[in-house]
Amino acid sequence: MDLNTRAPRTVEFVLDLICVHSYIAFVRFSRAVARYRDAGGVADIVFRPFQIAPDAPATGRPLFEVHKAAFGENQARAIAQDTSFGAEDGLRVDFERAVHTNTFEAHRLVAVAAAQGLGEAMTERLFRAYMTDGLNIGDPGTLARLAAQVGVEPSEDGASAVHAELDRMRRLGITSVPLLLFDNGTAFSGSQPEAVYLKALATPPVPVTRS
Repeated sequence: MDLNTRAPRTVEFVLDLICVHSYIAFVRFSRAVARYRDAGGVADIVFRPFQIAPDAPATGRPLFEVHKAAFGENQARAIAQDTSFGAEDGLRVDFERAVHTNTFEAHRLVAVAAAQGLGEAMTERLFRAYMTDGLNIGDPGTLARLAAQVGVEPSEDGASAVHAELDRMRRLGITSVPLLLFDNGTAFSGSQPEAVYLKALATPPVPVTRS
């Protein structure tokens, strides 16, 4: 594919860090962005927070127990043993180990990392911590360790900004993630193939004409 890399691109990525579909979309989109940048393109990813379970406690709870309460034990066990999610993308998603938790502080950490130029790396590490490592990404100590691994300097800033963004996402009527909004007007709900994301990156914004 011939890539149009003349103008910097901006993509808003609305996600939740305990959403497996957000994780798959993030991985595929990140690979598309890497190809676009390798071809000389400039792309800025702006992460927008969304909470699937805003009332979940930060203390965490086994995801199996959450699914058991919602769907019954048999269905919860089937989900826990399902290894198909992310497999075609080379990911290991371990629902059996996952700790369901509140993601507010994880979103705040992404915002802090983004201000330091490390938003993409921090987002990847948080997804992997939840989906693969069985870590509670609502726990302050765990978040501090993950931030140190990525090289993010600790900060207490950003809570009000995250609250404001979560409120804005609700006002926009967003009810599910992932959602990717490209500066050329293209929008994708749900995870898409890498090639689809790359094509969207290569499609420039329509110039604004003034009379």
